[in-house]
Amino acid sequence: MIQIIPLTGIGEIEPGVALDALLADRLAALALTPFEQGDILVVTQKIVSKAEDRFVDLGSVRPGTEALRLADITRKDPRLVELVLAESSDILRAVPHVLITRHHSGHIMANAGIDRSNLGGRGDDLALLLPIDADASAEKLRFGFVRRFGQAPAVVLADSFGRPWRMGVVGVALGAAGLPALIDKRGEHDRDGRMLEVTQIALADMAATAAGLAMGEGAEGVPAALVRGASWPDGARPAADLVRPLEEDLFR
Repeated sequence: MIQIIPLTGIGEIEPGVALDALLADRLAALALTPFEQGDILVVTQKIVSKAEDRFVDLGSVRPGTEALRLADITRKDPRLVELVLAESSDILRAVPHVLITRHHSGHIMANAGIDRSNLGGRGDDLALLLPIDADASAEKLRFGFVRRFGQAPAVVLADSFGRPWRMGVVGVALGAAGLPALIDKRGEHDRDGRMLEVTQIALADMAATAAGLAMGEGAEGVPAALVRGASWPDGARPAADLVRPLEEDLFR
């Protein structure tokens, strides 16, 4: 049986906080330790970015020529567009109110994942960037749990992505530790004995979306949830494995 258990009572995250200790305290207070095999702690990217002080004051940003050009097209704040350019390796789409980029991590996302919502009342001129290395951030959290409890759940850092040709957002893993983010079943057989040729399972993305049912996407204020009862084969691979290589781009 799969359970999804929200971690409530976390509160606003301040830059520099020991996030592993804070989450460990909540896990213990909610009687979610000792951990069980198949536990995945899903943590929103936003609280990790806050703890890592990935804030940028837009007042300090000076937009260049390209940012001004794209801001005119997209009708976005030129300072935000300048940040998007700095965080991106490629601009894929720029139309009114939409700016889709390839983040330096390889993820395709709106505005390079830069966020200005739910920043804890810090002011309208702040923006929050993604963690520099989300897989490393997930591993750091997991190590903190091992240090505290002698064991740890798998950890997934989740964000919300829109999808081509589908309305709405779903959870996506930007970082992962302690589980295979992508399970490759190619070469195995289905129940009828037919060999699987293309099947790969985005386990970390599935966990991120499942946890989203408990965490919400708006003002709920629940930035983490424990997914309990999952299973996966031995081994651990990072969320970077989920990024499709450029040479396999199906749409360009």
